[in-house]
Amino acid sequence: MGSFALRLDVAQLPFYFPAILAMCGVALLIKIPTYYFFGLYRRIWIYASTNELRLITAAVTSGAVLTSGIMLALISLRFVVPGMPRSALGIDWLLSLVLIGGSRFALRILAEQSAAPRIGKARRALIVGAGDAGALVVRELQRSSQLNLTPIGFLDDDREKQRQEIYGVPVIGFVRDIAAVLEDMKVDEVIFAIPTAPGGVLRHVNDACRVKGVPSRTMPGIYELIGGKVSVSRLREVDITDLLRREPARIHEEMISQALSGKRVLVTGAGGSIGRELSHQISRWNPAELIVLGHGENSIFETVLELKEDYPTLRLDPVIADIKDRSRFQAILKEFEVQVVFHTAAHKHVPLMQANVEEAVLNNVFGTRNVTEAAEEFNVERLVLVSTDKAVHPANVYGATKRLAEMIVLEAAHRSGRAFSVVRFGNVLGSRGSVIPLFKRQIAVGGPVLITHPDMERYFMTIPEAVHLVLQAASMGSGGEAFLLDMGKQIRILDLAEDLIRLSGLEPGRDIKIEFTGIRPGEKLSEELWEPGKIYERTAHPDIVRSAQEDTVTTGDLPSALARLEELCADGRADEIISLLDEIIPGAAISETPMPDITSVV
Repeated sequence: MGSFALRLDVAQLPFYFPAILAMCGVALLIKIPTYYFFGLYRRIWIYASTNELRLITAAVTSGAVLTSGIMLALISLRFVVPGMPRSALGIDWLLSLVLIGGSRFALRILAEQSAAPRIGKARRALIVGAGDAGALVVRELQRSSQLNLTPIGFLDDDREKQRQEIYGVPVIGFVRDIAAVLEDMKVDEVIFAIPTAPGGVLRHVNDACRVKGVPSRTMPGIYELIGGKVSVSRLREVDITDLLRREPARIHEEMISQALSGKRVLVTGAGGSIGRELSHQISRWNPAELIVLGHGENSIFETVLELKEDYPTLRLDPVIADIKDRSRFQAILKEFEVQVVFHTAAHKHVPLMQANVEEAVLNNVFGTRNVTEAAEEFNVERLVLVSTDKAVHPANVYGATKRLAEMIVLEAAHRSGRAFSVVRFGNVLGSRGSVIPLFKRQIAVGGPVLITHPDMERYFMTIPEAVHLVLQAASMGSGGEAFLLDMGKQIRILDLAEDLIRLSGLEPGRDIKIEFTGIRPGEKLSEELWEPGKIYERTAHPDIVRSAQEDTVTTGDLPSALARLEELCADGRADEIISLLDEIIPGAAISETPMPDITSVV
C-alpha cells in the first residue's frame, strides 16, 4: 500500500486498488513465512548488532524478490491491472527494509536509553588498545551499569587511530604516553585490552599504574582466549604470566584442524596443568570425541566440569586409570577406538622423584612403554609425548626417565612408521609444584623469598603458549621427530621474584626480603634446551625446531636396557638403577647429584 502511495498520485489509487489488494495478499502470504524462516521472530532485539542487520537485509530482500516474482507472473497472466507500475515493487523492498529494520533496532535504542542508572559517581576507565578487544570492552562498559565504569579514552600505538573515536570514546595518545596521561587526567582504573601484546608492553603499562597508584586489569593473552570470547567477564588482575608472555607467532590453523578435527582424541594426565590446558585447546578443534584420562579422580572431575561449561556439545568421556596398568590402558584404546593420543601423564617433581627412583622409572618409563605399545597395537594414527628440557644431559632421575620415554616413542615411530613424535620444552609458569606457587606462599606470610643464587636463570613459558605450540608441533609430525619449542631467553629467578612481589602491591627489599641460600651441589645456573653437536632444522613454525638425529641408548639395545631396568625396579635396587641410567643415557650424570631438599623447586 505504501509503495503505491509513494509512486502514484492520490487520484490514481482507486484505479489500481485491485492491484494493491493483490500485492498485499501476496506479501502477507510470502513475507511472514520468509521472515519466520530467517528467524526474525526469534531474536531478542535489544541485543541487535550488525549480524542482525545483515539478517534483516537478507530476509527482506528474499521476501521482496519472491513477492515481485509472483506479482509479475500475475500481471503477465492479466490477473492484475497490466499497467501497474513496476517501480512499486522496488519501493516495497525499500519500505520493508526501513520498517522491519527500524522497528527492531528501535527496541535496542530504547533499551540502552532506559538502562538502570549508575550507582553513585561512575569511575573513570582508561582503555589501552583500540582494537577489536578494546572496542568490545568499551561497548560492554557503556551497556552495563553494574560495572560503574565510564570509558574516557583509548591509548593505541596505531598512528591512523589517533584523534579518532570508537563508540564516542576518543583515542587520546600512544601506549608509551601512559605515564603522562595518568598524570594529566583523572583515571580510576586502567584496562589493558591487547591480547596479542608481548609481556614487555604490559609491563610498561603496569609499572606506570603502580607508580601512580592506579589499579589495572588486563584481558588474557591470545593463547588463553583461544576458543573463548573477548568480554569484560574475562578481565582480571595482571598476573606474572602476562608480564612474561611473548608476541604470538602465526598460527597454522589448517594443520591443527587436519590433525584433530573429527578425530577421537585421548589425553593422558588430563588432570594436570598441561593435560588440562591441552584438553581445552583440543576441544576448540571439534574432535569427534575427547577422552580425558587421569589417575586422580578429583583433578579429572574438575577438568570435566570446565570442559562441559566451555564446550557443552563436546562428546566427552572421563576415564580414571593408571598408565602403569597395561591391560587397562589397552582396553581403553580398544573401547574408544582412539585415533590420537597426547601423553602428558608423568611424575615430574624433581626432588620427590630423586627420593622415589623406582616409582619414577615405573611411571615415566614403563608407563610410556605401555602407552606406546598399546598405540601400536590398536592402530593409533598419532602419538605425541610431552617431554622436558631436563631430559638433555639429565642430572636427575626425573630428567633421565623422560629421556628414556623419548627414546621409547621415537624407536616405536621408526619401527612402525607411525606418526609418533616428541615435544620438548622448559618450565611452564603456574603449573603445580612450580616456583610461582612457592614464591606466592612465601610472599603471603611476609617473606623472606628464598632463592639459591642471584644469577640463577631458567627457561619459562606460559601454559597456554606451551600447549599451543605442542598442538602445532603435533600437527607437523610424520613420525620419529623430536620437536623443541623455542623458549626465548632464560629469565633470572630473581627478576621473577621481584615481579611477583610488586604484583602483590609490595616492594622487594623493603616490604619483602629476598634471601640467597646458595647454589646446591650438582645444580646448574642455566638450563640446556639444545644439545651441543646436534643438528636442528627449522620447521614451518618460527617457534618450533626439529632434531635431525635419533636418540639411542649409549650401550646395547633399548629393549635389553629396559629389561634390566625392570628387574632392578622389581628388586628395589635404587642405586643400581641410577648407575644404569648414567650408563645408557647420553650425557647423564645422575649419580653425581646428591639428594636435594624435598621442598626445593629452583
